Amino acid sequence: MAQTPHQFTRSSIRFQSGEAYCSAWLYLPVGVERPPVVVLGHGLGAVREMRLDAYSERFAAAGIATLAFTYRYFGDSGGVPRQLMSVSRQLADWDAALDFVKDRPELDGSRVAIWGSSFGGGHAIQVASRHPELKAAISQCPFTDGFESATALGLKATLQITPVVMRDFLARWFGKPPVMVPIAALPGQPALMNAHDALPGYLALMPKGMAFVNRVAARVIPEIVSYRPGRRAAKVKPPILFCVSRTDTVTPPERTIAMAQRAPRGEIKLYDCGHFDFYLGEHFERAVTDQTEFLARHLLAR
Repeated sequence: MAQTPHQFTRSSIRFQSGEAYCSAWLYLPVGVERPPVVVLGHGLGAVREMRLDAYSERFAAAGIATLAFTYRYFGDSGGVPRQLMSVSRQLADWDAALDFVKDRPELDGSRVAIWGSSFGGGHAIQVASRHPELKAAISQCPFTDGFESATALGLKATLQITPVVMRDFLARWFGKPPVMVPIAALPGQPALMNAHDALPGYLALMPKGMAFVNRVAARVIPEIVSYRPGRRAAKVKPPILFCVSRTDTVTPPERTIAMAQRAPRGEIKLYDCGHFDFYLGEHFERAVTDQTEFLARHLLAR
């Protein structure tokens, strides 16, 4: 017999991270005393308004609280300069989010999971490898190997971006505003992502009336290329679910699957959809159903 979905509340909160704060939504299922909680973080240059509410609503309806946050320097979170992306600072935001939920009296801080998508999916692997106390982790269409992703982008596109990176490093050295590079662009145009579905994919996730800030400081590019969180999969002790696209244009699936297979308690689910299809329509329904079942199994079972 199917369980009646829980009603839930959503409140806007902030938690301290570094010199600034992260803005977040806290979802609480109604009538559940001290529920378990899953922390959700998004992908490259994305903010929580880009469909993290959809996942949170489904998890909360299953009786699981969620904290969906936006990284510092993006959206309505704090920090300057704006649109500054940093792997180390985003990982610090994850740690701050975990500290926050573990200290909230209305949550069960002993039953915590994490959920990350795309670049955040890579972070989820990295964070889970450093936090063995987590009860579960989900890594959706994860960024696992920066060198492989750069190769997928192509040598020509990489060379087009290189002068912008150098100008941004000089700008930082002289205390000038960052030099920006597009997050997503049409094929053939310089950007962090220029696959055929990249720019339409980002735009499709934006809620009505909210503009996509399509740029980040170019200085992050060498950091992205050298970031290989998939290598940490073998060190992940909690159960971890990898949701992988067979036709991913952003994060090559063969490399992702090979790394995911090294996780001691890993589960891999494959989907016939593109990198950006996970968030909408039937592909979202399939993925979120699989993820809710996984979280319930590890967070709600006594």
